Amino acid sequence: MAPRPPLLPVLLLLGLGLGLGLALGGPESGAQPGTQTQSPVRTLQLETLVEPPEPCAEPAALGDTLHIHYTGSLADGRVIDTSLTRDPLVIELGQKQVIPGLEQSLLDMCVGEKRRATIPPHLAYGKRGFPPSIPGDAVLQFEVELIALVRASYWQKVAKRVLPLVGIGLVPALLGLIGYHLYHKASSPKVSKRKLKEEKRSKSKKK
Repeated sequence: MAPRPPLLPVLLLLGLGLGLGLALGGPESGAQPGTQTQSPVRTLQLETLVEPPEPCAEPAALGDTLHIHYTGSLADGRVIDTSLTRDPLVIELGQKQVIPGLEQSLLDMCVGEKRRATIPPHLAYGKRGFPPSIPGDAVLQFEVELIALVRASYWQKVAKRVLPLVGIGLVPALLGLIGYHLYHKASSPKVSKRKLKEEKRSKSKKK
């Protein structure tokens, strides 16, 4: 009769095999039921639907004012907003007046051009979404047409860059002046009202 193999080494081998199987991961070792998968769209994707009618000499740049028509929808085609039933939307590039993905899709665009932008969640409304119309982690699609463009002048661009820096520099200076005034007021000797009255009386008697 052959001797039985020791039980402890057999259990150790079984445990090691089970651990390797879980570590390598089979079909059943992936996401648990109910877990959410990440969006496959991770970068901004642009598609030109209508080319500009003539060679574009002035593509849209930061600081320009754009008049656009747009239609925004979810990945399943549900429309969340459109400007086609009203006047074109007027925005200034670089002022964060729309979601980042839509603003980026307008750069280098020409008047008369129409684009489709597929925007990942981190360039749209993120994990929180915009209830109730936009769920969290939603991929958005925008069809955008540039109706008109107003080019920003050189001095307008300079002013918008310099004025914020000047404002930031003035804040410490104003705080310093306020602090000096408070310090000077606190360090100056306090004179009682009674003493002031006595000084006034003495001055009047001398006169």
